[in-house]
Amino acid sequence: MLMISAALATFLFADEGRSQSQTEAADSAVAVLIIACPGALGLATPMSIMVGVGRGAQAGMFLKNAGALELLGKVKWLVVDKTGTLTEGKPRLTDAIIRGGTDEATLIQYAASLERASESPLAAAIMHGAEGRKLALLPVTDFRSVTGGGVAGLVKGRAVLVGKLKFLAAEKISLPPDLESRAIALQAEGKTVVFVTVDGSAAGLLALADPIKQSTPEAVALLHQLGIKIVMATGDNQGTAEAVAKKLGLDDFQSQMEPADKIRRVQELRQQGGLVAMAGDGINDARALAAADVGIAMGTGTDVAMDSAGVTLVKGDLRGLAKAIHLSRATMGNIRQNLFFAFAYNVLGIPVAAGLLYPFFGVLLNPMIAGLAMAFSSVSVIANALRLRRAKL
Repeated sequence: MLMISAALATFLFADEGRSQSQTEAADSAVAVLIIACPGALGLATPMSIMVGVGRGAQAGMFLKNAGALELLGKVKWLVVDKTGTLTEGKPRLTDAIIRGGTDEATLIQYAASLERASESPLAAAIMHGAEGRKLALLPVTDFRSVTGGGVAGLVKGRAVLVGKLKFLAAEKISLPPDLESRAIALQAEGKTVVFVTVDGSAAGLLALADPIKQSTPEAVALLHQLGIKIVMATGDNQGTAEAVAKKLGLDDFQSQMEPADKIRRVQELRQQGGLVAMAGDGINDARALAAADVGIAMGTGTDVAMDSAGVTLVKGDLRGLAKAIHLSRATMGNIRQNLFFAFAYNVLGIPVAAGLLYPFFGVLLNPMIAGLAMAFSSVSVIANALRLRRAKL
C-alpha cells in the first residue's frame, strides 16, 4: 500500500507540479513501483541462511534449523558433559579391587552380567573387561536401573548392585573406609569408579579410564579465544571430574549431576546473563540439550541426543563447535550486508525514480533501467550470500 501511494503521489506531482506529460508521469510512477519492490529484501536473510547451512554441512556440522545458526554466535556459556564429549566415550576397565571373600573374576562376572542390560559406555567397558578375561555372563532376574546411579538385580540368586556411592547410599548400603580410600586415590588419577555389592555387603570396586580426546584441549582453547566460558556437568564423582577439569583448564565443573541437575545448571547460567549452549552425547543429556538455548549433540552419540539438539557435530569433535560459532557470526554479518544492499538500492533509487533530478537536469529514470537496477540488487544479494561458501572456519 505504501509503494502504491508513493507511485500515485509521484504521478500526480509529476503531472501537475513539474508539468511533465502524462506519459512521463506514468513512467515515473511505474519506475517508483519497480524500485520500491522489496525483492532483494526478501532474499537477504534466506539466501545467507541457506548457504550458511550448506557450508556447515561441508564442515561436518548438521544445523537442524536457522535459529540455532543465529544463536550460536551469541553464546556466552557452554555446558558440556564429560563422557563421550570431552573424552573418547570408550572407557576401559583398568582396576578391580576386591574385598572380603569375593575373587576378582566373580566380581567382574557379576558386574558385567548386570550391566549387559544397560546402554552406558561404562557398562560396555565392564562387559568388554569380562570378555577379555573369557568370563561367561550369567542370567539376571529382577533387573532394575536408576538413571545416573547404577543397576541392581539377582545373579545366581544373589542380590548384586553396581553403581555410584550415591546409589549405594540410597539403597542404605555403607562402604568400609579402606575401600572408599582406594576409590579416592583412583579418582584423583581421573578414573571413574563403580562399586559392587553382593547381598548388601561391599564386594569391591571397578575402576575405568576414559581417555580425553586428542582434539579436546585444542577445542577448549579455541572456544576460550571466542569468549566462551566452559562448564562441565558430569554424573561422575568429584575426584574424577576435578582431575579432568583441571587438566583441560575448564572455567567450572559440577560432579554427580543427574539429568534434572543439568537442566537446573543450564537455567542458573541463563539467569546470570547470556545465552547457554549444552553439548552432550547420551540419553542422560537429552533433556538438558532441549532446555538450552542451543543444544549441541555429538554425532558419535545416541539418536535421542541428536533428536533433542539443534546442532549435531558429525565427527563428535568439539573443534567443530568453534567452527560453528565462526560460521554463525559470519552468516549474521552476511545477512547485515545483504540488508544494506537491499535497502541502499531503495533509498537511492526511489527519489531518482520519483523525478528528483528532473528539475535540475531534466533526467527521468526509465522503467526498464529501474527494472535492471532492481534485478542487479537481487544479484548483489545472491552473490554476497554465496561468499559464505568460502568462509574460513
